[in-house]
Amino acid sequence: MAMIGYARVSTRDQDLTIQEDTLKAAGCERLYREKVSGAKAENRPKLCRMLKSLEPADIVVVKKLDRVARSTRDLLNIVHQIEESGAEFRSLDDTWCDTTTAHGKLLLTILGGLAEFERSLIQDRTQAGIQRARDLGVAFGRKPRLNARQKVMIAERYAAGETVRQLAEAFDVAVGTVHRVLKPPSR
Repeated sequence: MAMIGYARVSTRDQDLTIQEDTLKAAGCERLYREKVSGAKAENRPKLCRMLKSLEPADIVVVKKLDRVARSTRDLLNIVHQIEESGAEFRSLDDTWCDTTTAHGKLLLTILGGLAEFERSLIQDRTQAGIQRARDLGVAFGRKPRLNARQKVMIAERYAAGETVRQLAEAFDVAVGTVHRVLKPPSR
């Protein structure tokens, strides 16, 4: 079992000393330090390296939650990775976030449920918005490369003997686009 500390600041001008001293005082034997934005976990190489190095019974320690995660979803994903490796997680300043205790696990489980509920609400609102936009006639997807007039012209010119490749070049579209224009509608 090892106590592993993770310290992060957002910019090169900021100092890690307070976090490092606090983590060492808490008993961390190894420290992972970064000076990068915390916006995305995958853009933090030291965090990724630490997560890969975890062994069962290790404890990951941070001074504050915002040093390791920027959102509830991010926090839950990182804690999930830690727990998948058999390790546990503790935040020194946020004492409720400690998977080494039953209370900490309960609170993280509640947070996980709330985050999942929030995501479901967002999905429902998004789908309702999309449906409303469709009802109002908003077209989704890519803008068509060809308008109706151009499609008729392609069909006429193809019937007059031009090749698909020539038509694609003339209308500045891919050969597949011309093929789709010429393909009879499926029933």
